[in-house]
Amino acid sequence: MTHTPPPSLAPHPNIVPREQLSFGFDQDIPKYWLAGNPFKTRFCDAMSTIFPEGERFFISCVRDFRDQVTDPQLLAEIKDFIRQEGQHGIVHNQFNAHLVKQGIQVDRLEAHMKWWLFDVLRKRLPKKHTLAITASAEHLTAIMAEALFQRKEVMDAADPRMYAMYAWHAMEEMEHKAVAFDVMQKVAKVAYLRRVVALLQTTLSFNLNVLVFTNIMLRQDGFSRWQRIKLFAKGLGWVYGPGGMFMGTWRSYLRYFKPGFHPWQEPPTPVYALWLDTFNRTGDPVEAGRVVYASAN
Repeated sequence: MTHTPPPSLAPHPNIVPREQLSFGFDQDIPKYWLAGNPFKTRFCDAMSTIFPEGERFFISCVRDFRDQVTDPQLLAEIKDFIRQEGQHGIVHNQFNAHLVKQGIQVDRLEAHMKWWLFDVLRKRLPKKHTLAITASAEHLTAIMAEALFQRKEVMDAADPRMYAMYAWHAMEEMEHKAVAFDVMQKVAKVAYLRRVVALLQTTLSFNLNVLVFTNIMLRQDGFSRWQRIKLFAKGLGWVYGPGGMFMGTWRSYLRYFKPGFHPWQEPPTPVYALWLDTFNRTGDPVEAGRVVYASAN
């Protein structure tokens, strides 16, 4: 069952919290689980260390305005958004425990994120602005989700369990990608300028934090400065270059700057329906990830 959208918006799926999922983290996952590549692996691992505090930040920023919401449908979506984001934080914390066993100082990285998000942004910026940051981050994660799983070469040769974790996270990001945006537009009445400034701020902050955390992890792995420079020189092409992770996302990214933009002007990527069908039939996120991987171009 889908919601009845305004005429200009694409039909979109319900937000479905999926809890108590097993990705096999109790089994032996290779240290460099993404094609045996230290940079690619640690780049994704850096995102995993950011997510738990990030999800908590998003939940807090949406909750700031929940008492002002009168639309029953939006209230229901907020509830399911919070449950999904909470579960994302739980699962990434479970994986981050494996990073600790590898010698990664996850607690220090998470402490930095907590300081930045809660001691700096939440305490010093208006609630409207932190909500705008949340809506911007949801836009970024939604378009990244599409980029990661539409082309096989981006996550090629990933460990199936890790691929499945990021696929599950990505599909749920597609489901709730408009919740913070709708609260921002309909309830907080955030002005256009604040909206676009928040996107630019979030884009810079996200990329900077992930790259810094990647470097820290590689240093903790024992790579010398020169070795890290070489890993970055090659790895940055995988992120930003032709054929890289963000190839094909610029058009979707720039649409956010249109005054009349809404996230549901674009439907979920076709792999969403494939993932959803497989998961609903099997209840197994790892199997759903395998099917998505097999279908990628």
